[in-house]
Amino acid sequence: MELDRKTDAEIAPLERLKNWQEFKIQPDEKQQREQGARCMDCGTPFCHTGHLVAGMASGCPVSNLIPEWNDLIFRSRWKEALQRLHKTNNFPEFTGRVCPAPCEGSCVLGVIKPPVAIKNNECAIIERGWQEGWVTPRIPAKRTGKQVAIVGSGPAGLACADQLNQAGHHVTVFEREDRIGGLLMYGIPNMKLDKQAVVARRVKLLHEEGIEFKTGICIGTDPDWSAGRLRQDFDAVVLCCGATQARDLPIEGRETAGIHLAMDFLTASTRHLLDHQFDGSLPAFNAAGKDVVVIGGGDTGTDCVATSLRHGCKSVIQLEILPKPPLARAADNPWPEWPKVYKMDYGQEEAAAVQGSDPRHYLVQTKRFLKDAAGNLTGLEMVEIQWAKDEQGRFIPQDLPGTLRVIPTQLVLLAMGFTGPESNIIDRFGLATDPRSNVKAEHGSFTTNLPGVFAAGDMRRGQSLVVWAINEGRGAARECDRFLMGSTRLP
Repeated sequence: MELDRKTDAEIAPLERLKNWQEFKIQPDEKQQREQGARCMDCGTPFCHTGHLVAGMASGCPVSNLIPEWNDLIFRSRWKEALQRLHKTNNFPEFTGRVCPAPCEGSCVLGVIKPPVAIKNNECAIIERGWQEGWVTPRIPAKRTGKQVAIVGSGPAGLACADQLNQAGHHVTVFEREDRIGGLLMYGIPNMKLDKQAVVARRVKLLHEEGIEFKTGICIGTDPDWSAGRLRQDFDAVVLCCGATQARDLPIEGRETAGIHLAMDFLTASTRHLLDHQFDGSLPAFNAAGKDVVVIGGGDTGTDCVATSLRHGCKSVIQLEILPKPPLARAADNPWPEWPKVYKMDYGQEEAAAVQGSDPRHYLVQTKRFLKDAAGNLTGLEMVEIQWAKDEQGRFIPQDLPGTLRVIPTQLVLLAMGFTGPESNIIDRFGLATDPRSNVKAEHGSFTTNLPGVFAAGDMRRGQSLVVWAINEGRGAARECDRFLMGSTRLP
């Protein structure tokens, strides 16, 4: 009633494009307390329910105790706020930066006014904790003697490792990349989630708490680490390998040089930055001087836009097959569903600052890729579409006559989501899969068809949010602990 919503300030787009550093500016304590005060401490809060409504998250999937720590911020009881936050969320510094905040979409205040700035409040709490030295290693007082292997070091794997380590088990995390973090390390650009100051900081703490990390090991294909050896050497195995099989676009000209999967592009960029200590050089695989087309409109597409701009691309546009969202909730998208409304994310804001407008083109479909005599990409042919029902009542895209056109491009990035986990490790273990090719393991039990082998995260549920991965990792840890000990005290 008295205070307006304010979120973290940001470095101006044209200024932040000069580097790869995070661009959010944390407010002073007065503003943070005021934002905590906007929380109404609802009798029936929806922000921390974590339910699926209309197929999308409504409320916090890890059931953060949001009204409690909002009130504690308001009262300047920051250390208690941190304790309440860590009760449900292992890594609030990650979710406070990259989560789309379904909690805010279901905030009761959001029915009539802009919702509480929950995500900013969460990040403020954990960063205050690090600054004050409140986040310290928690060494388990007693060890069980049980050995657990976790394959994959993304948010699900790290959350699972953290929980099982605190239960007293010896945990070894296997990662095929050269650095720990999975999606957190290579799937999200540095300006959105700082690898050295944020990701490596938490990994270092987990190591100090007793978790063992092994990098550069691809279970199943590494000659020293077969699936059989893993099951033989460890009392339990938890698979958190993600849903990394990218959706491709098998149309005419797909083999043309210059067409790449988005995650390959983002990974190469971040790896080069870290290997070269942000010295200003660019990877060999870059967007410098090119007309870039990003196909796909999700977070990964936005990250490709922002990364291309920092490489110094000539231009960048983003193609979306879906219609432009409305400015306000549509009648069929009521609260507390996730609000499907138009907004510009950081990448689009940066592109607009450089090029003068939002780079997204809606209701368009790529028909074929064009190349020169040497086989290099020169452009793509696209058409405007409308959505209509076929004879079975399914919505399908239909080309609009007279809208076919060619746009120049020398680099196309495919950011159309993921179809499921890679099949290699599934085949090596002999795991059962569901109709969507995910590992078959019921939510709540996380058990596969193999005794002592569990699955969690995107590998089990399909492509999803970081906060859902943390939820899954915690759940799998709970059931793994029950398998090992006969009962569990893990939340």
